[in-house]
Amino acid sequence: MSGGEPGPDGGYGACSADGGCLTCGDVAVPLTVVELDGADARCRDEAGRGETVAIELVGPVRVGDRLLVHAGVALEVLAPPPVTEA
Repeated sequence: MSGGEPGPDGGYGACSADGGCLTCGDVAVPLTVVELDGADARCRDEAGRGETVAIELVGPVRVGDRLLVHAGVALEVLAPPPVTEA
């Protein structure tokens, strides 16, 4: 299926049989940068799972930054969480 024709679910893009779709079914997730490696960053989610993420679209990032990631690509640098006073 090409990207310009509707898929079996009526949407556009490369939808798979398991319901995953890079353009309409998947979601972006927040990850935290733990290490930098050129144009990539090693990131972790809140459960400690790691993933290498391409960071070219968001510009320079630092260890500790939170990124919104979809399909292994950082889409946005997220604002730091608000500080709560105890």
